[in-house]
Amino acid sequence: MAITLMAVSLSALAKDLPVVKVGVLKFGTINWEMDVIKRHKLDERAGFILDITPLASKNASSVALQGEAVDVIFSDWVWVSRQRAAGKTYTLSPTSATAGGMFAAADIQLSSPCDIEGQKLGIAGGAVDKTWLLYQAYCEAKENKAISALTEQQFVAPPLLNKLLMQNKVPVGINFWHYGARLEAAGFQPVISLDEIVKGLGIDTQVPMLGWVFDEKWANANPSLVSAFLKTSAEARAMLRSSDAEWDVIKPLTKAENDEVFNALKTAYRRGFSGTFGEEQLNAAAKIFDILAKEGGPKLVGKSTTLSDGTFWLKP
Repeated sequence: MAITLMAVSLSALAKDLPVVKVGVLKFGTINWEMDVIKRHKLDERAGFILDITPLASKNASSVALQGEAVDVIFSDWVWVSRQRAAGKTYTLSPTSATAGGMFAAADIQLSSPCDIEGQKLGIAGGAVDKTWLLYQAYCEAKENKAISALTEQQFVAPPLLNKLLMQNKVPVGINFWHYGARLEAAGFQPVISLDEIVKGLGIDTQVPMLGWVFDEKWANANPSLVSAFLKTSAEARAMLRSSDAEWDVIKPLTKAENDEVFNALKTAYRRGFSGTFGEEQLNAAAKIFDILAKEGGPKLVGKSTTLSDGTFWLKP
């Protein structure tokens, strides 16, 4: 009876807690973190309820945030800067530096990361994919090569790109990190990562490209709630960084085809943690943005020709 009463009491208490509505891609890797939070009830322990809304696409995420259907989404700071230049008050708390890169078939011999003249190049994410844009700037700076003119680009969805690579229909491809992990497990060679591209452009500081995005007006009105959410998110990531047992539990969520892919995903996820974010990272992000603005133009950055003030939420 005591246990029953305690359970009822805790249930009633949970119903009285404030709610943070989070929109995440239905099959996105961020769901691994969400599972850790809900399974261990880290949200309730921190004094709030995490309400997760699965969404079909990145566009659906931005629509949900702008329509106030959710409080928080997982996105990138280039989009946030563009929104702030358009008068919005969104901001991003950086969390993940896990990034993709370029991969090639094992039998291709490359003298440098830009040695792909005449090759068909597959690209996930479209013509303004940030890795593709930065890679072009890298090849221009390092080898004075206009890589877009020297290759035939094929823009496709990430899973289709992996399929084309594995069927030898495309020899080289730029894809996101979790697809890249699958390629490495299948024997493809990593040609160059986004981190290496950025470093080659003279930016030595690792910058998280992704993070939690929310309206700063909502955050300023709910500072304790935002702080609790961000700390809970960090706690879940720390558990995935250190605990193999947690990975055994979320293994079905990874959709790993075999143990080799699963281990590659785990390794790549853990490799992407960036640590702290301060003035050094902020300055590096501004430099990256300048390059992206030059390469991608208004189609990528909209009216924001420089990194917009307030793009990053630097409070705890």
